[in-house]
Amino acid sequence: MPRDKNAHHEQIIEAARREFMTYGFADASMRRIAAAAGMSASGLYKHFPSKEEMFAALVEPAYQGLINIYRHEADDQEQFVGTGDLSALEAGQDARLAISYIYDHLDAFRLIICKSQGTKYESFLHDLAALGEETTLYFMNMLKKHGMKINEFCERELHLLVTANVNAVFQAVEHDFTREEAMHYADTLDRFFSKGWGEFFGY
Repeated sequence: MPRDKNAHHEQIIEAARREFMTYGFADASMRRIAAAAGMSASGLYKHFPSKEEMFAALVEPAYQGLINIYRHEADDQEQFVGTGDLSALEAGQDARLAISYIYDHLDAFRLIICKSQGTKYESFLHDLAALGEETTLYFMNMLKKHGMKINEFCERELHLLVTANVNAVFQAVEHDFTREEAMHYADTLDRFFSKGWGEFFGY
């Protein structure tokens, strides 16, 4: 991409970020974005064929990064299978890891959580909770297969608890916590949910 086109692209990205932050996806205007970037609407469409693609350019890398963190966390848990000792899970730092990443990409997650209505990202919290539920069930079933004692539990209740856990993490974004406040809150969440999950599953 030529240097001047790179410069235009960066101007568009910044103009789009401000527009989506102010109006949300549904009410954002491509014409306003073009004007703020100093170009015509037709010129803007040469960079981004649609408003949806422009929004995705702002949030997709951060979105995928957080999904990968949740998947890697599930993979890491497998090291406990067969050890007979689940006490290490009580010292988990799931919320701290997630919130640290979220605050490294805060604008993207503010867009996803607060401004994404009308895009595929509006179901983000639901999708993340579904992933969390899937990986938790997989892990618990592996423990059972290895002869570890786990409480019987209702999967409908598990769904609600995982959803509550995911939603709790993003309350820091919704309530405009500073990074310092958010990291303190993350430690509180980890203590709270680690004990709660221990009671729920019986370890």
